[in-house]
Amino acid sequence: MSRRSLLRAFGAGAAGATLAGCGVPAAFVEPGDRAGRDSSATDHTLHFANWPLYIDTDDEDESKRPTLDAFSKRTGISVTYTEEINDNDEFFGKISPALMNHQETGRDLIVISDWMAARFVRLGWVQEMDRAKQPNVATYLDPLLRSPAFDEGRRHSVPWQSGITGIAYNRKKLGREIRSTGDLWADDLRGRVTLLSGLDESFALLMQGNGVDITRWTADDFHEICEQTQKRVRSKHIRRFTGNDYIKDLATGDVLACQAYSGDVIQLQADNPDIEFVVPEEGAELWAESLMIPNLARHKRNAERLVDHYYDPEVAAELATWVNYVCPVPAARDVLASSKDEETAALAEDPLIFPDDAMRKRLAIARDITSEERMDFAKKWNSIVGL
Repeated sequence: MSRRSLLRAFGAGAAGATLAGCGVPAAFVEPGDRAGRDSSATDHTLHFANWPLYIDTDDEDESKRPTLDAFSKRTGISVTYTEEINDNDEFFGKISPALMNHQETGRDLIVISDWMAARFVRLGWVQEMDRAKQPNVATYLDPLLRSPAFDEGRRHSVPWQSGITGIAYNRKKLGREIRSTGDLWADDLRGRVTLLSGLDESFALLMQGNGVDITRWTADDFHEICEQTQKRVRSKHIRRFTGNDYIKDLATGDVLACQAYSGDVIQLQADNPDIEFVVPEEGAELWAESLMIPNLARHKRNAERLVDHYYDPEVAAELATWVNYVCPVPAARDVLASSKDEETAALAEDPLIFPDDAMRKRLAIARDITSEERMDFAKKWNSIVGL
């Protein structure tokens, strides 16, 4: 079961869109008010909140997490690990009252999608990490992920795992290759194509199909893809818009091609080798779900140490064998390649975990949707999608 098969946010949830979209002045926290009293030197604990199914577990006992246990053994820091994040907007609603009121959240480290992380950065709800104390991050973080528009230099965030939003298709049933986003609109795919319903998940790939540089897209670019998508809905070329249920549609053959996440396709391919994943010639979106330290966290230094632990290539490699997303530590590839276990070593050659040079040239991190844009853009997109 994929972690992404759980509910994901559409990117326009009421809690997040209302607060961040309106830019409530009282919600912003000034830099000088973000740090709390750090008890790390005397209290060797930390609270880490993550998504379900997003970490390695022991084969014999799923309550054990080898990479976390290794950190605790090495440092003496006990980690309370909770799988409480099922939806970006839902989690935003859970901790936003504390953050906007300058109160502790009870969490030292959280993992949220970068489009939501952008809101936290804008609102001043997360602290800068001390890179001088994170040598592994400074050395091994993938250059493609180092400086997203919302967090220049990754000062407030560090990718936990990354992924690609591209195209998945059944090559055997379609009878041909798909190489570009434009191939989705061929006559033989009418009624057999799905797109992702979420605004934040869907727009970048469609813009790239138009030749847009998604690191600096404009409102005109957005309105153009909306017009194109609306026409394809009316002509019934697009079968429907989906969450993660595209996995079932593709597996059963109800659709032949769809917008998809790389991590899901790895698991689909295990059951059906005819499923292909494509980074289109025009490009695809590279995204991440990132580690962040909320304001007033009581164990900031401990949290920084845990983040750096996961950027040790050996640790990153162990995690990659379990979660099968794009590894944000390219050096982990050599670790896996040297494994005596053939199945593990094969992961080093999987371009959906370690994109090759040709694929990397076609990947880009999209400029995020600003708070000023979000409400109108979400309203327009949702009217097309039917949300």
